[in-house]
Amino acid sequence: MTARCQEGRGNGVPSTRTGKHTPKSFMPADFNVWAGIPVRNLDAAIAFCRAAAGSTLAVTEMGGSRVAAFAAEGHGVPANLLAGEPGMAGTGTVIFLAADGSIGAAADRVETAGGRVLGAPVMVPPGRYTHVADPDGDRIGLFEVAACSASPPR
Repeated sequence: MTARCQEGRGNGVPSTRTGKHTPKSFMPADFNVWAGIPVRNLDAAIAFCRAAAGSTLAVTEMGGSRVAAFAAEGHGVPANLLAGEPGMAGTGTVIFLAADGSIGAAADRVETAGGRVLGAPVMVPPGRYTHVADPDGDRIGLFEVAACSASPPR
C-alpha cells in the first residue's frame, strides 16, 4: 500500500485529510523497564529493604550518583534506591518488591525495621501482597508468590 493509502489506519501515519495523528501500537516485551525509589537516607533505606523484604542490594554509582541496586536472578525489571526527596506519604506510584518468605513474616519485619503495615494482605491469582510504608513514608507493595502444588489436581 502506498503511504497515502496507509494514512489514518492505526499505523502511526498522520492523516493529511483529518490532520489527526493515529498512534501506532507499542507493545514491548517488558513495559516496566526500571524502578527508582527516592529516599532521604540511602543507608537507612538499604537496611530497611534488607530487613523488611529480605532484599539483596548492591551499592554502586550510576550517572554520578550513589544508588543501591536490588539484585535479582536472571532477567527481571531492575530497581534502585536513590538519594532524593520522596513524594508525599501515601501518594504516587507503588513499586512492588518480592518478599522473602510469607507476607505475614515480611509484615512483622517491616514493623521491626521502622516501617508501618498499611493494610491486610490482598489475594490475587499469582499470590498475595500488602502495602507498607518505609521510614520515609513511601508506600511500597510487598509481594508473595503463590505456592505451586507439586502435583496437578485430580
